Amino acid sequence: QVQLVESGGGLVQPGGSLRLSCVASGSIRSIYTMAWYRQAPGKQRELVAVINSGGNTNYADSVKGRFTISRDDAKKTLYLQMDSLKPEDTAIYYCQDYIATMTGATSDYWGQGTQVTVSS
Repeated sequence: QVQLVESGGGLVQPGGSLRLSCVASGSIRSIYTMAWYRQAPGKQRELVAVINSGGNTNYADSVKGRFTISRDDAKKTLYLQMDSLKPEDTAIYYCQDYIATMTGATSDYWGQGTQVTVSS
């Protein structure tokens, strides 16, 4: 079994910063693409940022220059550094990993989500 656990969400004032983490555990052989998504109330889930196994990154236009995605493969951990936060960044943030298990099977796995609220 594979489990992803996010942490680091919370309440922050506009202009503030937060750092999200997502730790993968279980029967993992390799982690390929890792990504952060978010879902605001009444809206569809959207891709925020993605990083592949080579370290190449891509960001949604709305977060470019403010958010930084990174990964530590030794720790099986994905990060999202969020700076200059805006009220419109308020959402539940989910991590997603594309993982190969010890059996060789590959699949997408999701975390349970962590709430980020940007408000004064």
